[in-house]
Amino acid sequence: MARRPRIEFGGAVYHLMNRGDHGEEVFSDTLDYGLFLTGLGECCRRCGWVVHAYCLMKNHFHALVETPEPNLVAGMKWFMGAYTQTYNVRHGLRGHLFQGRYKAQLVEPERGSYFETVATYIHLNPARAGVLNREFPVLADYPWSSYIYYLQKTGRPTCLEVGRVLGNLGLRDDSKGRVAYAASLQGRVEELRTKNGKKIYEALWKPIRHGWCVGTETFEADLIEKLSDAMADGERASYTGAETVRHGEVEAERLVCQGMRRLGIKNEDLQVLKRGAKEKALLAWRVHRDAMVSHRWIAERLQMGVTVNIGKYVRQISESKDPAVLRLRKTLENA
Repeated sequence: MARRPRIEFGGAVYHLMNRGDHGEEVFSDTLDYGLFLTGLGECCRRCGWVVHAYCLMKNHFHALVETPEPNLVAGMKWFMGAYTQTYNVRHGLRGHLFQGRYKAQLVEPERGSYFETVATYIHLNPARAGVLNREFPVLADYPWSSYIYYLQKTGRPTCLEVGRVLGNLGLRDDSKGRVAYAASLQGRVEELRTKNGKKIYEALWKPIRHGWCVGTETFEADLIEKLSDAMADGERASYTGAETVRHGEVEAERLVCQGMRRLGIKNEDLQVLKRGAKEKALLAWRVHRDAMVSHRWIAERLQMGVTVNIGKYVRQISESKDPAVLRLRKTLENA
């Protein structure tokens, strides 16, 4: 059976989830959790994403993510690949880490309480999974969830936006609002511990657990129309709407222009510099590191010849011990 194509459009909100292959753990120690969150932050910086909620468990993760540009597929491909590679290297493993295709459930952010409901579902994951115990007596003690940053500003990740969820509840991101949110979530934890409360919440969360989207019938109908457009273009296509400018390309072009100014070169200089010139290699390294674009884009924009050589040039810069190269790298990083 062919997979349903991803629906991508600017401003889309997704409930993302994936589990370990065969239900095995994807976080083996504290460092793994930290590396995953660092990677998520890096992906958000590269792609312009905003995270509204997340929760990491031993063998799976949940995240409520907003994509201002239609770039979910490119971002998740990089993120899942990068974390899998890091995890496998750390633990001496090979092959798949996750069970397969990640779940990307579209969420209606504007009408109804769907947005807040998904965020609550994510934040209550430790309670639903039964991990609140002596080590984590209350929900706020669980360290691998964005919930703790809803209760404090200290250490809050730059990619995390709490205001939208709080706003949907009529709360503000201030001390009063944070206390009210904590009371609300802890109250739901207590309700989940009762047979009747668990039954009520399971019914409320059924669309999240089993549906492909969470929202009104109008929202679903609109998505089906978008999906039909994508299928008409090919079953593996992703809907991108009318958007023609991708966040990755815009960011890459900004980095190129910024980098050229720092290196003291102009566009016309790219025509005369050799394909593997240090200046071009440095620009390629910066774009490859900080923007979601293909090697083809880099090769064409910087006039570096065949695409296959871009990886080699990038590695030369990233692995160089030459003081001059290190100094220029720092110059570009501080641009």
